[in-house]
Amino acid sequence: MKNLYILLSFIIATTSLCAQNKNTKKADKLFKRFEYITAAEEYLKLVENGKSDGYVYKQLADAYYNTFNTTEAVKWYAKATETPQDAETYFRYAQMLKANGKYEEANKQMQKFASLAPADQRAKTFLGNPNYIQGLLNLEKLFDVNTLNINTDKSDFGALLFDNSLYFTSARNASKKEYGWTKEPFLDIYKANYNADGTLSGAGAVNELNSKFHDGTVTISADGNTMYFSSDSFRESSFQKDKANKLKLGRNNIFKATKEGDSWGAISSVSFNSPAYSTSNPSLSSDGKTLYFSSDMPGSIGDVDIWKVAINADGSFGTPENLGIKVNTEGAESFPFIAEDNTTLYFASSGRPGLGGFDIFQADLAKETEATNLGKPVNSEKDDFAFTYNKGRKIGFLSSNRNGNDDIFSATPLCKVELLAVVTDAKTNAILANATVVILDDKKNIIATEKSNEKGEVKHRVECDKAYVIQASKDGYESNTATVAQSKGPEVKINVPLKPIDVIVTETEVVLKPIYFDFNKHNITAASAAELDKLVQVMKNNTRMVILAKSHTDNRGSDSYNLTLSDKRAKSTVRYIVSKGVDMTRIAGKGYGETVPKVDCKENCTEEEHAQNRRSEFMIVK
Repeated sequence: MKNLYILLSFIIATTSLCAQNKNTKKADKLFKRFEYITAAEEYLKLVENGKSDGYVYKQLADAYYNTFNTTEAVKWYAKATETPQDAETYFRYAQMLKANGKYEEANKQMQKFASLAPADQRAKTFLGNPNYIQGLLNLEKLFDVNTLNINTDKSDFGALLFDNSLYFTSARNASKKEYGWTKEPFLDIYKANYNADGTLSGAGAVNELNSKFHDGTVTISADGNTMYFSSDSFRESSFQKDKANKLKLGRNNIFKATKEGDSWGAISSVSFNSPAYSTSNPSLSSDGKTLYFSSDMPGSIGDVDIWKVAINADGSFGTPENLGIKVNTEGAESFPFIAEDNTTLYFASSGRPGLGGFDIFQADLAKETEATNLGKPVNSEKDDFAFTYNKGRKIGFLSSNRNGNDDIFSATPLCKVELLAVVTDAKTNAILANATVVILDDKKNIIATEKSNEKGEVKHRVECDKAYVIQASKDGYESNTATVAQSKGPEVKINVPLKPIDVIVTETEVVLKPIYFDFNKHNITAASAAELDKLVQVMKNNTRMVILAKSHTDNRGSDSYNLTLSDKRAKSTVRYIVSKGVDMTRIAGKGYGETVPKVDCKENCTEEEHAQNRRSEFMIVK
């Protein structure tokens, strides 16, 4: 993701045991001018001519890192780390490996990073949970993510929906000269119509905001009259001179614009801008009292941090405050978005445990809790950033280079219902703790398996407008199922009563209700399973009990057929009992066909007599 790094506003420092020399002079100059694509071409020439070393490999890797060419970055970081490197190189190497889905190898590089920078919070977090990837992959899905039709083959990112307009940043302006870092035109601010049906149309540049330099991203006040946006400090001829490389070093700055009729005017630089550091990616609170932004200003914890500044009643600004380690790391955090509740902050981070590149996180600024990763599909192995959410339209937007280029995606929140299942005793209505509750969807896929708490409850978030089935079981009780109808929530409560197992046990037999099989079948039906569970419970309560399961048929059909079918049914019964945790040495099964009728009615049997003969018996052998 090329343009992300422009608006992050930081420069990757290059340190190595090997040094630049006369051979690298041309490539180094391009690198220092941030012309990374051309610089990489020059470093490659040195490799081809046998003039490369650890320094050249590292410069190549960093150049590809800065342009998010992950495959080439991995290739050259592997070469660079054949000689000792600084800690940050191993961290960047791990990031690029993750971006290619090579998590095991990424962990090896993170181990090296942690050994070189043990005090770094990123190292401490990793060592505290080095196998965090699986946890991220198992996170609950929160949004459906889809690409937008306004994307082009150039970089498009940083979308914000305000009223009926979607503002975003793009490099699609072919009339602008090419920017050396990205080999794309300079960035501009664009606006598209957001139609009633959710489609987008009429994308065009917001000319009154754009300059001949980089412009974007934006935030707009609740009343629609004030905008803050990122732009180059060159806009106001603010820069630092690098005499050695004959460069004018500009910074990203935040500018304020005021609505004048149907357009934006009165553009001015905010007071906390500086040619010594960058400020960018602003986000204004809904009450208009706080502006959040990213910056590498003094006091930053990492490469780039998220800051906030108070906006006074007269429009002046207070002193910027760093959001601290609850949000920021020694890596990079940027693209803050403060939700309408003024406490929920979304931001992108490369320093926190993620799936690869930059991931999007959510933090509750009102609580002392860790920021949480939004998981897939919001995040991917690539760079994911610039998340915004419009509460009124119930639609979010994010940017990602998961398809090979910076693109904008919609993020539609999944409708969720809090499903509350309460397991009780069917006779006494007493709550049943530690019951097993299985939740299945309408396709019989298991969604969750949990134990009921001390209140007999199991809570689980499920999707709206879908039917579910709850299966509950507990030792000493018959299993039961309950159907959950489609609902939009926010909560659905359902009671699942379980009947205490009441089984007749004689000296010679465990008496159950009839065990039914489908016609000409020998598999255990749901109804039969519920009855056999009673036998399981009896056997668990009497650990020395040994059972012989005898299966009989009526006299319809041939003798041999009935004998074979009954034996299969007996064996199926045994397998089911064993599957429930009963030792196989404690139960055997045998089919008797029609040889031992209960009613010896021969050829003149009634249907009732046939049913009595078509039975299962559970004899106590020991």
